[in-house]
Amino acid sequence: MGLDSHPTELAWHHWQPFQGLDWRSVRRGKEVYEQVFAPCHSLNFIKFRHFEAFMSKEEVKAMAAEFEVDDIPDDEGNPRKRTAKRFDAVPQPYKNEQEARFANNGALPPDLSVITNARHGGVNYLYALLTSYGRQAPGGCQLSGTQYYNPYFHGGIIGMPPPLSDDMLEYEDGTPANVPQMAKDVSVFLEWCSNPWWDERKLLGYKVCATLGVLAVTSAYYNRFLSGIWRSRRVAYRPLNYGA
Repeated sequence: MGLDSHPTELAWHHWQPFQGLDWRSVRRGKEVYEQVFAPCHSLNFIKFRHFEAFMSKEEVKAMAAEFEVDDIPDDEGNPRKRTAKRFDAVPQPYKNEQEARFANNGALPPDLSVITNARHGGVNYLYALLTSYGRQAPGGCQLSGTQYYNPYFHGGIIGMPPPLSDDMLEYEDGTPANVPQMAKDVSVFLEWCSNPWWDERKLLGYKVCATLGVLAVTSAYYNRFLSGIWRSRRVAYRPLNYGA
């Protein structure tokens, strides 16, 4: 429809040189996901043990114990349930796609495991999407009773109602829960879900660059001062006088 807007580039903490993910923001974003987005959106590629990147093992065990997952059938083939453990995947909100569409007026809520990698603009797109509800739809944009206008969603028409509102939750650390803050935190959390080894890969990149720099300086020194002995030597042929 030509209604898409390009998100603004923001100065994210983990995009700065020598900076990693804002782990306080990641933890707050997990709270926003659990209380706002988890009833509709899944994290298919995330397991409970992954949360140990910013939570203690005891906290992860307690979080997993709140869920039940499918266990192996009994001797008669009947399905069984058990308490979730650290190695289990985060349970999905719906049993299948049909149930998800039925509960959301035909729309299928996307999985959020790799959403920042799957959408153009990444974390900037998520923040812009979550903070751009309530704008006037342009002429020619027809909305039904279950549709909303958002200039950053592809096509401009989205089936998800505004998910965030001021003071809809209370952060554990006491941070004010306004819409920009919650949008920023959940965007950083989903960035971690999409790239859980962001800090490790960034640190590895710096180590590789430092190693290559040392090798380049060493090679230049050898080429300039040490290898000249072999390159400038003169090999002369002196015939031997065997008759003397």
